[in-house]
Amino acid sequence: MAMHNPAHPGEVLRDYIGETDVTSLAERLKVARTTLSRILNGHAGISAAMAIRLAGALPNTSPEFWLRMQMNYDLWQARKGMKLLARRVVRSTPVAA
Repeated sequence: MAMHNPAHPGEVLRDYIGETDVTSLAERLKVARTTLSRILNGHAGISAAMAIRLAGALPNTSPEFWLRMQMNYDLWQARKGMKLLARRVVRSTPVAA
């Protein structure tokens, strides 16, 4: 069953890391602080490479966990976009006389 409006993985990651400093986590992940910040703020997605890094740094998670969450978010966003596009196409179709 499809989830309704799933959270961006960055929101879940933010909850998961709690009070951990973004700069120190970025250093542990060996990524730029801005890269991690973009994910945490929902402006970037989690790539396969980032999923592997996160799983290595955060206990009880796996790369599949992070990628599945990203996939669910991306699919929901795409479906939402397709519905909006379909509505626009229907509205802009000329009416036959």
